[in-house]
Amino acid sequence: MPPIRIVLCRPSHPGNIGAAARAMKTMGLTDLRLVAPERYPAPEAQWMATHAVDVLEQAKVHATLNEAIADCVAAFALSARSREWSPQVMDVRSAAARAVEMNEKVAFVFGNETAGLTNEEMFACQTLVHIPANPEASSLNLAQAVQVVAYEVRMCVDVAMPFARVEKRATVDDLEGLYGHLEQAAMASGFMTPQSRLRERWRRLFSRVPAFEREEVNIIRGLLKALMSGKNGKDERPE
Repeated sequence: MPPIRIVLCRPSHPGNIGAAARAMKTMGLTDLRLVAPERYPAPEAQWMATHAVDVLEQAKVHATLNEAIADCVAAFALSARSREWSPQVMDVRSAAARAVEMNEKVAFVFGNETAGLTNEEMFACQTLVHIPANPEASSLNLAQAVQVVAYEVRMCVDVAMPFARVEKRATVDDLEGLYGHLEQAAMASGFMTPQSRLRERWRRLFSRVPAFEREEVNIIRGLLKALMSGKNGKDERPE
């Protein structure tokens, strides 16, 4: 993950600080900064930082926003409302992509739960970032907004699902074995005649599957073997 920093300006509820730390940890971000928090440290922050207490304990507290982002090459201000005067405006997905491309210290800055960012805080940043939402209820909870940003950053870095199973894919030879087995079973059962065009049809059918796993081919062949054994009293699985 690139060195992306999450900055919370004047957070009023310590529970939101803990929840923000958890949102960061789930997406691989660890650099949390707090600007003049109303109440911190506090047990509520610990309670909400499930599995992310390390991020919370490493968080640094600053007196001003300028101090929190002084070593960053860019800062993105989050706001749910438009401003008559503001820096350039980007949607959150584009902002995350730009931050990742920079691959240097970049901050995403979030305002107070009630009032958001002040004009001075907003202009300390170079970009105003908007999270598209329902116009009639566009204000996200602080930790939810942090989660959205952290997720978009994560998707720019790694779109693969780490929990996806990695199985051996079926080879052409595996599929040809399946087709041969299907033909043998269809012929033995009388379902198919030598002149039938079923061979082409089931090839077309199975070609619609993007990628067979070898285990899946073996399951189908195992079923065919069991059906053939039950009908003929012997194993007629082809070599």
